[in-house]
Amino acid sequence: MSGEFRIEVTDASLLAALRRLAGAMADTSPIMADIAALGESTTRLRFRTQTGPDGKPWKPSLRAQITGGRTLTQDGHLAASISSRSGRDWAEWGANRIYAAIHQFGGVIRARNAKALRFALAGGGFATVQSVKIPARPFLGLSTDDVADIVHIIETRLAAAAA
Repeated sequence: MSGEFRIEVTDASLLAALRRLAGAMADTSPIMADIAALGESTTRLRFRTQTGPDGKPWKPSLRAQITGGRTLTQDGHLAASISSRSGRDWAEWGANRIYAAIHQFGGVIRARNAKALRFALAGGGFATVQSVKIPARPFLGLSTDDVADIVHIIETRLAAAAA
């Protein structure tokens, strides 16, 4: 015995379903487009819910505390820059603003073209400092619900192709 295993399918409807399934997997562009759209949509939603992919609320920014506004939404440019794209076997989404990374990962901002940074305080008055630590406020990433939704997208597309 060589360890080979072979099944011969002769049923016409089963053969047709297998061919449709193979055809659907030959080009996963529709699945990838759905995944990219989902990623863009859930990322935009995080700006409304003010939470990261892990469900944890973002630390309110000083500006939001002073004005009563939302964190990461001073002018709406960061959220508006969220876009997605996809191809035959890939899906991606993200932000194209240069300051997106500091908000996603956190970090320290230091004065470069002046001796210090100066900004308004929540309780009134101003602060003049050499640097400011920006906490991470992740908006990109996959939540457990996102992962479940992606699995559902794949299952639904494959079920439709096999039907």
